[in-house]
Amino acid sequence: MAPRRLQLERPLIVFDLETTGRDVVKDRVVEISCVKLNPDGSREVKTRRVNPEMPISPEATQIHGIADADVLNEPTFVQLAKSLFDFLKGADLSGFNVERFDLPMLKHEFARAGLEFPPAPTAVIDTWRIYLAKEPRNLTAAYKHYCDKGLENAHSAEADAVAAADILEAQVERYPDLPPKVSDLHEYCHQDWLDPDGRILWRGDEAVLGFGKHRDRSLRQLAADNPDYLQWIVDKADFSKEVKQIVRAALAGRFPDPPPRPAPNGNGGH
Repeated sequence: MAPRRLQLERPLIVFDLETTGRDVVKDRVVEISCVKLNPDGSREVKTRRVNPEMPISPEATQIHGIADADVLNEPTFVQLAKSLFDFLKGADLSGFNVERFDLPMLKHEFARAGLEFPPAPTAVIDTWRIYLAKEPRNLTAAYKHYCDKGLENAHSAEADAVAAADILEAQVERYPDLPPKVSDLHEYCHQDWLDPDGRILWRGDEAVLGFGKHRDRSLRQLAADNPDYLQWIVDKADFSKEVKQIVRAALAGRFPDPPPRPAPNGNGGH
């Protein structure tokens, strides 16, 4: 069978952003890379660093390796906005998980430059959604991946429980960094949780919400900008006493201490 090809009626631009942090409203772009796939089969790659006019968080630098000094002399997004907009205009868009982060971030950056993005009509293809649809992350898929077995009688309690037990044993065997002790595995699975239900999570040194419309926003930001939302959490019966205690403290200006970082291994990080 001949390989199937992506059919393009107009250019498709696959893009990715590196940013100062994870807040799509307040953070800024520090690097954008675009791969333009043209209908004639050619492709163009453009990458540009951007001065975000704000500090890059240490957690972001740790991920993408871009520090404040690296972008100090680069143009700002506003200075680049018109040429970038013209490059993107008339093309459809794609990327991995772009609809949750990269696209909203880019919309806010263009809005600050007085441009509405993306101009209609623009198709958006999120390859993360295709990945989830075609490679489901469920028990049957995990059983095949870790144990190389088909799951018979899926959704019967016994078959699912046996498969889950086999998967856990296979995971400990496969990944050397996984601790073999149950208590340590518990810590591994919940290392970013501040409460028993995972409603508040660690992101670097900041405590953030792990749910709802303000998911991934820090308690510090919410206490300053949306205290009513935090008060709603305190007043709502559905949240645990641990969550309410943390949120009450945030409303009073007291925030959780960051978790301890692993000690240096003494070999220079290599």
